[in-house]
Amino acid sequence: MARMRRHLPAALQLAFLLALALAVLVPLLWLVSTSLKGPDENIFTSPPALLPAQPSLAAYGRLFRDNPLTTYLVNSTVVSALAVLANLLFCSLAAYPLARMRFAGRGLVLALVVATILIPFQVVMIPLYLLMVQLGLRNTLLALIIPQAATAFGLYLMRQSFLGVPVELEEAARIDGCSKLGEWWNVMIPAARADLITLAMFVFIGTWSDFLWPLVILDDPALYTLPLGLQQLASSFSLDWRVVAAGSVISILPVLLLFLLLQRYILPSATSDAVKG
Repeated sequence: MARMRRHLPAALQLAFLLALALAVLVPLLWLVSTSLKGPDENIFTSPPALLPAQPSLAAYGRLFRDNPLTTYLVNSTVVSALAVLANLLFCSLAAYPLARMRFAGRGLVLALVVATILIPFQVVMIPLYLLMVQLGLRNTLLALIIPQAATAFGLYLMRQSFLGVPVELEEAARIDGCSKLGEWWNVMIPAARADLITLAMFVFIGTWSDFLWPLVILDDPALYTLPLGLQQLASSFSLDWRVVAAGSVISILPVLLLFLLLQRYILPSATSDAVKG
């Protein structure tokens, strides 16, 4: 009995994690199943059928044949990739002086930047739209990249990461003749690799799935990103939920692949990289 009581918390924790995993996976599996159901199969059966009775890739064929999905994918990839690169560069550059340099008003600057996280995007959307119009960037992919080029979350994350880097590494780099920019590149960036990858994943997912801002700033269907393109599918007169499900699966795959490729680089501590460098 005592042994059972000792193992009960672990069993309850395992049961909770299994239930949580099931709650997350069932909608995803249902989405994949719907996209694989044949054109003659009823997707609204009662009781619902999880496994397709007539597996078919016809929905994916129609998705690419009848819609400019490749254009949507290219637009989303370009916007997301450039937003990630800009975030990694600007956030890490801005975070370094806030973490290591001493200057008047440093705490105030950090507080003001972090405070912007509390401001909903809908509040700044109209001023941002007017700014893009004045700059002549309305209806361009650049208008989607600039608002995502630097984020308060990214700056704060990189500052906290840089604070955890041993000062001795910077001193060693300084003895070797590194400038401040050299210390940032040769010491801070390798040491903060895990946090840089985490930031890249957050920015990519947020930009890839963004719907509201592209809807406001874009009019040309040739510039639509994937969320806008999928919305066009869901609002068409000849609505086919198999095609909509196939488009949703396609939109999830890049995020899933990115996570699978990068998860092994996210380590508990990456300061050893800087020591090796």
